[in-house]
Amino acid sequence: MDFEDAELYRDITDFARDTPTWVQHTAEIWTEAGLLLFAALFVTTWWRARRDSTRAFAIAALAPLATAVAYVCSEVLKSVVTQERPCRAVPGAGTSLSTCPPPGDWSFPSNHAAIAGAATVTLALTRRALLWLTAPLALLMAFSRVFVGVHYPHDVAAGLAFGALVATAVVRLSTRPATRLAEAMRAASAPAFVRWLTGRERSGLSYRR
Repeated sequence: MDFEDAELYRDITDFARDTPTWVQHTAEIWTEAGLLLFAALFVTTWWRARRDSTRAFAIAALAPLATAVAYVCSEVLKSVVTQERPCRAVPGAGTSLSTCPPPGDWSFPSNHAAIAGAATVTLALTRRALLWLTAPLALLMAFSRVFVGVHYPHDVAAGLAFGALVATAVVRLSTRPATRLAEAMRAASAPAFVRWLTGRERSGLSYRR
């Protein structure tokens, strides 16, 4: 199957092979390490939210869960679309910087981009100022998947949008029950470890009852 952005894919991957070796290695590392950075941001946001309102804490706790749901949905969509990877399908394309995934590991949408899109919006829902950090990181991660040669541009564009949409829906639908659960976990009758895990209100005077 031919795609309109196959030529753009070739242009980007040709440019990638002409870049200095350190740029290529950095892109290969970042395309995976970016996921770890988002995970670290989830942990940091959860820790800070322990002293926020119960609702803010609930959203922070939902952020990684919503991102995981977006990943699963992306994987399901891949198995429905079954689009071949461009590193095998695009005529005249050179060798990709990263090893081309095996047959059956489909291309559309990009799971990395879906995770990045989902993490971006869920972290922003927790703390809006984070959008200035997470949005550029997500775009860079998405571009890196094309740069190293394992995705079409439309794969990553769709992945970003799909991940953001699914994760937003999960957070919006789950915030109310998650807030009620957090209230119960912050109650004085809850075990001490559970109360530590969920934290205190911003006032720091007592656990929410």
